[in-house]
Amino acid sequence: MNDKMDEGMHGGTDRKEVRVKRFDKEIPMPMHQTEGAAAFDLSAREEVVIGPGAIGYVPLNVAVETPRGYFLLIAARSGTHKRGLMMANGIGVIDPDFSGDGDEIKGAYYNFTASSVVVAKGERIAQGMFIPVARFGWKEEEMLGNKDRGGFGTTGAK
Repeated sequence: MNDKMDEGMHGGTDRKEVRVKRFDKEIPMPMHQTEGAAAFDLSAREEVVIGPGAIGYVPLNVAVETPRGYFLLIAARSGTHKRGLMMANGIGVIDPDFSGDGDEIKGAYYNFTASSVVVAKGERIAQGMFIPVARFGWKEEEMLGNKDRGGFGTTGAK
């Protein structure tokens, strides 16, 4: 990560270190591209051709040891839809225990166009961010005692 960008985002260098293994050293490390970027970009390790209406798996060139108490969220970059791609599962949740030497993170992309889409080697195709995890226990109740809202899209219903 660029130290100057990190200082600008956080007002100091109080960042946590994350252990990462790159599979192809020619592809850059994950990196925040601007001072205000909330997420870091991840790049394709190899060219992947995704056929029309198909799902393709893009290797993102890293295995990551996510810090305890966090998970790694993988999302499409904001302009990915302009290419005719969207993440097939919406987002990716990478658990802290998915951290073996061969556990390369991949993005699953759905091509919603009528033509093949090529993801080039080295292309920034995903973004990631570490999110704190809060763990809760469950307490079962017969009634919650709250007002029913009615379901999807009911806040604007008359």
